[in-house]
Amino acid sequence: MKVEEIKTVAVLGAGTMGHGIAQIIAMEGIDVVIRDIDQRFLDKATEGIKWSLGKLVEKDRISIEKKEEALGRIGTTLDLREAVADADFVVEAVPEKLELKKEIFEEIDKFAPGHAIFATNTSTLPITEIAESTGRPDRVVGMHFFNPPQLMPLVEVIRGDKTSDETLSTTVALGKRLRKETVVCGKDIPGFIVNRILGPLLNEAAWMLERGEASREEIDSASKYRLGLPMGLLELADYSGIDVIHSISSFFKGRGLVTSLPKVWGEYVEKGWLGRKTGRGFYEYRAEKGWERPKIPTDAGQKIDLTRMMAPAVNAAAYIVREKVATVEDVDKSVKLGLGFPRGILQMADEFGLEGVLETLRDLHDKHGDEMYNPDPLLTGYVGKGRTGKDAGQGFYDYHVVEKKFENIRLRVEKDDKIAWLILNRPHRLNTLNKEMIEEMSRALRELGEDNDVRVVVLRGEGDRAFSAGADISAFVGVTPLTGAKLARMGQRLFTEIEEFPKPVIAAIDGFALGGGCEMALACDFRIASDRSQLGQPEIGLGLIPGWGGTQRLPRLVGLAKAKELIMLGDRISADEARRIGLVTLVVPSDRFQEDVRNFALKLAAGPPVALKLAKRCLNKGTQARLDIGLDLEAEAFAAIFATEDVMEGVEAFFSKRRPKFKGE
Repeated sequence: MKVEEIKTVAVLGAGTMGHGIAQIIAMEGIDVVIRDIDQRFLDKATEGIKWSLGKLVEKDRISIEKKEEALGRIGTTLDLREAVADADFVVEAVPEKLELKKEIFEEIDKFAPGHAIFATNTSTLPITEIAESTGRPDRVVGMHFFNPPQLMPLVEVIRGDKTSDETLSTTVALGKRLRKETVVCGKDIPGFIVNRILGPLLNEAAWMLERGEASREEIDSASKYRLGLPMGLLELADYSGIDVIHSISSFFKGRGLVTSLPKVWGEYVEKGWLGRKTGRGFYEYRAEKGWERPKIPTDAGQKIDLTRMMAPAVNAAAYIVREKVATVEDVDKSVKLGLGFPRGILQMADEFGLEGVLETLRDLHDKHGDEMYNPDPLLTGYVGKGRTGKDAGQGFYDYHVVEKKFENIRLRVEKDDKIAWLILNRPHRLNTLNKEMIEEMSRALRELGEDNDVRVVVLRGEGDRAFSAGADISAFVGVTPLTGAKLARMGQRLFTEIEEFPKPVIAAIDGFALGGGCEMALACDFRIASDRSQLGQPEIGLGLIPGWGGTQRLPRLVGLAKAKELIMLGDRISADEARRIGLVTLVVPSDRFQEDVRNFALKLAAGPPVALKLAKRCLNKGTQARLDIGLDLEAEAFAAIFATEDVMEGVEAFFSKRRPKFKGE
């Protein structure tokens, strides 16, 4: 059967999922019959659909006429035979109970036309076992929508052991007709793609809490603010329902995927602490506040090892790829669209470094013995071949990395992420700046400014001792007043190039940023320092003053009084003190330095390039002029932005509730 031949769909179950599925089908011009066992459920579903369509009208997403047309295509019934008698396609959306689903499929097999396809909306249960209750297992398929179906863009299409190619392709085509992104789960494995990954992730969060490794706030802060997930993991468990998580986890255990489960799931279910729906789970919720979200401290998760938190889920994803259940791209699409991850889990794994993931899994397996921690052979094989992730240029993905080495600097352009790393490469001299390095940096910046594959530049020093300890002291030998002025202008010109560079520039400071190194950092847009870093302007101790912009840029960042203190006393300060006075944007643990700098750069790289360029110009230039001049500059930039395609992309993405994809046009 071709998708164009689907004229009528029966939706079995009028709950949140069922009526949402019915709505999106009706909106695409297909007649729908919703069936449930109680008229109250059908009435509630009808009201829910009317409300949802009304919201779309209010937001100018559809017209009133489209709303009425969709409502006119939806019928309801209590009679199962009536619901499926003329159906070309059936979507079952009853509660997640295997025996109940099998009973439903056995019944509809008696009444539905021979050509009809039967799809179950299960998120975890085996398609093959459900299909065995019919006489047409080749026409049974999984079609897992995500909640709420009206908004969530993903549909997992799952092949049972006997699902035919025609059934699978027709179901995929229907998903696309419903304007959904579809991924194919090529084997009927427990949890399919999304829940096979989410299950270990939530279990590990619960294990970390139960084993006393971290508090709920630390776990959720790390997952929300450092990984960029839409919710903290324990907050997500509360939102999904702890009884649901317990049921899925128990199902996984029954299928031999884990040997033990965190006790907290069962204990909370026994107490009736099921999450938001009961007012208490890992957090407490007040109904009078509309079940407000828990307050999760931004910095609480700074000490969490993200690789340790994510390794079991990465392991599950590796199994999915090795078993050819889904492609690397579909695995990552699934977690991004189904769970709201900012990046795919295999992308994250490549960024963590696969050798670190493998080592973490081995440690957990040795310590706890659970088979869930037994490293997948794909991970072991990749690491053995040197495919250790992004830094190696190859992991789950192949990365388009261009390396260019000068005499005194290295340039690494990661084209996929649109990030350039400009690395000061004199670690034996603490990356001190000499004339040749300054000239090479200037040349590299000109190249990067013209490279459309670069949206963010990160300056960092080679090694783990210094960003830059300043100017090479040998440059001061034999300096006269005349050559001193030339020396000052040389550094000033480079740092002005950095300040006026048309793209965001990050100073990644790990170790010393002293003298000229500190002045170079001042010219950057952002300064991210490791917690072991020290910054300062110690020139006064040599009988000198800062000559590369320190006397001008430093007071603009920290105020005149503090700048006088730093320059006239020449003291070094810690990264934390630099953060407190506004000299540093962010302080991160040294063992996470590279990861946190990359994550910050990725956020910038995802932004609209033209708007970022103009914002940087207005901030740098306008704030140093009279207010009226600054406002004129802002108005001109604001007007210019409306000539870009990125504005329309941003607006469309906002209304579509998706992440914008800016092109810089």
